[in-house]
Amino acid sequence: MKKKFQVVVPDWMEDYLNYLVDRYDLNISEVIRLEICFAILAMTEKLFPEHEMGITSEQISELPTLDMDKIERDQLMRMLSKLYFEARKAAEYRMKKES
Repeated sequence: MKKKFQVVVPDWMEDYLNYLVDRYDLNISEVIRLEICFAILAMTEKLFPEHEMGITSEQISELPTLDMDKIERDQLMRMLSKLYFEARKAAEYRMKKES
């Protein structure tokens, strides 16, 4: 279930988030979730290299370079869905390992 949070960000971060909103034609909530997923995956990969993810660092790093004029919206949503799924697995793995 999704929860609402109020997050205060500095101006530079707001500028960056709005840049991503415009670049990828996503709403602000999707962009924030996406960035959090990137962080979860990066930290889990660094802290627990034994954890096997269904998405590689190379695949993750390719996402920001996508040409949004050439990608279909449903293809983008499938990619984001996979990213969310892998981030969830990584977060659950980390919480289990650290508890």
